[in-house]
Amino acid sequence: MHPMVKPALRRGWRDLNTVQFGMAPAHALTLGPVDTATGSFLELLDGTRGLALLREEGRRMDLPDGHVDQLVQRLARAGLLDDARGGGPDADALRERTEVLERLRPDLASLSLTTSQPGEAIGHLAARRRLRVQVRGAGRVGAVLASLLSGAGVGEVDVRDGGQVEPGDVAPGGLPAEAVGERRDAAARRAVRRAAPDRPPRRTTTAAARPETPGHSLVIIAPRDDVSVHAPTPSAAEDLIASGTPHLYAGVVEATGVVGPLVLPGETGCAGCLHQQRTDRDPTWPRLVAQWSSGRRRQARACDLTLATTVAGLAAAHALTFLGGRLPSSAGARWEVSLPALQWHARPVWAHSACPCGAAEKGKEEQGEQGMGEHTSEDPPSRATMAGQRHSKELGRTADAARLAGTWRAHV
Repeated sequence: MHPMVKPALRRGWRDLNTVQFGMAPAHALTLGPVDTATGSFLELLDGTRGLALLREEGRRMDLPDGHVDQLVQRLARAGLLDDARGGGPDADALRERTEVLERLRPDLASLSLTTSQPGEAIGHLAARRRLRVQVRGAGRVGAVLASLLSGAGVGEVDVRDGGQVEPGDVAPGGLPAEAVGERRDAAARRAVRRAAPDRPPRRTTTAAARPETPGHSLVIIAPRDDVSVHAPTPSAAEDLIASGTPHLYAGVVEATGVVGPLVLPGETGCAGCLHQQRTDRDPTWPRLVAQWSSGRRRQARACDLTLATTVAGLAAAHALTFLGGRLPSSAGARWEVSLPALQWHARPVWAHSACPCGAAEKGKEEQGEQGMGEHTSEDPPSRATMAGQRHSKELGRTADAARLAGTWRAHV
């Protein structure tokens, strides 16, 4: 291990014996008491020295025996320490690709703030290269979203859509103006390749057809049709429900951006649950949807460029959170924001007993086993099929419990 105080956190001394790591309250921590010698020793935790060499440096500074190991353990348990050579074989391979790692350096710094174990951040970043994500829809939202995931290091981002690129599909970071008139899916895939920091090994047609080829880690449904954004068709995700593939909805409808729900088949509410929920609340809902779907095609939909880009960015962030092994707040909820107020709010999507997805039945079983109340959008169930995944609240509690005496959250 080559310990390194996380460089993403700026450091400042609150007084002679208390040091604060970080500025933003979400991630800032204070550490104390810290004597002068220990404060000087912190400068040596820059990832260039192993523990053996650090112990020698500690003896030269007249630090007590065992003090270096205790300090390293204390910083690691507080989530302030990284390992400059950790993360496993995939991380080592990423470090060898210097240009790629330099492009992803800001992403790595961000991951270091949301992971607690030394070497965990670069391990997560390297693991993205093995992931497969599909984006269904290549309009202003879908194409930008796909490019963002590719640029963030996701190894395979496949885009599916039909038709030709129209002038209204063009967006910075998505489909370029020169793609107008080309096949929409082909143009979007080129945009994805341009955004990628690295070219992962090409998946051949033969390899993709093999039974052992892993399925998509996530499918993102980003329709260009505004009705499909507002009232997602359950049948459009039947194959995903049947195969147990997690999927996330995103789009813009009438100057309103939508992100979610993130559907974990059989565990959280899906498009069918949403349809049943709305029908319960308003019996005329199916009639309205039928009229909207069969109405005359509009020349242009109200899809503001900045709002579409905002939705794409937030959806990509939710996707990366899920792919990293945590449940974002879109699990079981739709986040919506409308122009001009731009105030985000969440609408829960409950599992519905009339929906054949089975989420409601499983929810009843879990409540019976655990003696718990209904799951809400604020507290979705963990996805047992993802190794190491726990809800963010649980992770927060674990981190707090592991924090040693003398470290505490900074409220600045």
